[in-house]
Amino acid sequence: MNFEMTLADRLQKLKKSLPAYVTLVAVSKTKPVSDLMEAYKAGQRVFGENKVQEMVGKFNEMPKDIKWHMIGNLQRNKVKYMASFVHLIHGVDSIKLLKEINKQAQKNERVIECLLQIKIACESTKSGMSSKEAKNLLKSDDFKALKNIKITGVMGMASFTEDKIQISTEFKNLKLAFETLKQLQKNMGVISMGMSGDYPLAIECGSNMIRVGSLIFGNRQYT
Repeated sequence: MNFEMTLADRLQKLKKSLPAYVTLVAVSKTKPVSDLMEAYKAGQRVFGENKVQEMVGKFNEMPKDIKWHMIGNLQRNKVKYMASFVHLIHGVDSIKLLKEINKQAQKNERVIECLLQIKIACESTKSGMSSKEAKNLLKSDDFKALKNIKITGVMGMASFTEDKIQISTEFKNLKLAFETLKQLQKNMGVISMGMSGDYPLAIECGSNMIRVGSLIFGNRQYT
């Protein structure tokens, strides 16, 4: 991606390259509101944050037609701060977390959409459930009692490697897990996989939601 282009131009170029069925989550973590507003003015309405406090701050400052996605590891004690507005929570990997999301959604008289995180990478640092664990969760009485959450799909992160064959295999495993789990959860439709470095391959393997940050906003800024 050419960084002599403006942020808006980079965003438009990326969007034009995507199939119409693919949702682009602009990963805006660590970026200032001014950058997000530039993307917003260029038509972007879906933003992904990995820190609840940062997302809440941006939500308070920015237009209310934005769909905020929580894409990072989520601690149960943080759910309450975003339960009134979060659109989609990626990376749900336990029934305990689902129960807390359900509890906070109930308090806000909402149904919160969630994705189950499936571990497809070989790396121990990547979190998530196995396909079997996710299947058992969806079959459990504990899950069936939750009325204020809606499982709309799965998400997964491939290994950090240059090996395209390995990445492709991992993405295909997530697609397979989705097809298996969809038999239990008929309204599932989202397969969230693919980031700045591997999203074209992810789309080839069945992704319909990608999480892209650096290609739009440039490298992350940490304080």
